[in-house]
Amino acid sequence: MGNGLKKIARSQLIIPLIALLLLIVFNLIRDIEFFSITVKTDNSGNSVLSGNLISILNGASAVAIMSIGMTLITSSCKGQDISVAALAAIAGSVFVSVLRSNEITIPVIIIAFLFCTVIAVLFSLFNGVLVAVFKIQPMIATLILFSAGRSIAYWINGGATPTVQSPLLASIGGFIPGIPIPTPIIIMVIFLILISLVLRFTNLGLYTQVVGINEGTAHLNGINPVWIKLIAFIISGICVATAGCITVCRIGLINHETLLLDAEMDVILSVAIGGTALSGGKFNLYGSVLGAYVIQALTVTLYAMKVPSAAVKSYKAIVIILIVLISSPVVRSFTVKAYKKLFKKQEAKEIPVKAS
Repeated sequence: MGNGLKKIARSQLIIPLIALLLLIVFNLIRDIEFFSITVKTDNSGNSVLSGNLISILNGASAVAIMSIGMTLITSSCKGQDISVAALAAIAGSVFVSVLRSNEITIPVIIIAFLFCTVIAVLFSLFNGVLVAVFKIQPMIATLILFSAGRSIAYWINGGATPTVQSPLLASIGGFIPGIPIPTPIIIMVIFLILISLVLRFTNLGLYTQVVGINEGTAHLNGINPVWIKLIAFIISGICVATAGCITVCRIGLINHETLLLDAEMDVILSVAIGGTALSGGKFNLYGSVLGAYVIQALTVTLYAMKVPSAAVKSYKAIVIILIVLISSPVVRSFTVKAYKKLFKKQEAKEIPVKAS
């Protein structure tokens, strides 16, 4: 039993799971109906699931997808890409630009998505080259597109905020007729499964961690650190394009100034809460996705408590600081040592005293 508890305590998933559990317990005490799920009829006449839990799962989809790419970048490059939200705005602008040039049909939507994905990957590779080839610290290298990305998105559509209305797009951003679960949740699950399969049946996950832990050792063992880092940025570009398109379909327009505004901070925090070392190395995709749900659950909880929107970020910052501190190596090491001492004392009490 002791060994089992030690394994659980050392698991990368323990912090996000505890955080989710605390939020669940808090909300159940505060309002027993918080997690109730109902079936309602939407504007299109479809029966769909509704409730705070659905809002949490749906609202976190874009951040969860972007956190997958951020996890690989953090692990291999020992730093974070702070331009992901700006790149999502670029991808969304390209997506809308292609759609507005044609009649919106399924083939056109696919072409628009592929085209904006290529653009997002190229911009992400620009970051990757600065990091992998020119050895610039990731946060500094990505500061360029963090600053200029939304301006580029502005130029793509000539400074306008065009709308794109179509039942097909509404299905992607909302509900597919006959399916009561929001489409973004389904897309996120499919995306996570695909990336997980890639990491499971290739050596990419192992190589990513090796490069993040010790780049010199990786090179001596025949692993090319430059290519591994570039692959991480390519995957991140795909994640960013997917998140951007989902958000455009959800709101029905592109606004370069507000599309996924400040989402890069939520993405980075998702990765940190999920147990990935921000200094590189070991990572956990599922932990990062759980981290995204923790942040969204916290946001929905604060709004349910009637906290003003202007103050939500401050409350989130306080809670997230606590979560990150608790998950820090110093606190985890202290907890393990304290547990060992307690376990040894209990073990000593249970040892029977032999009669002389």
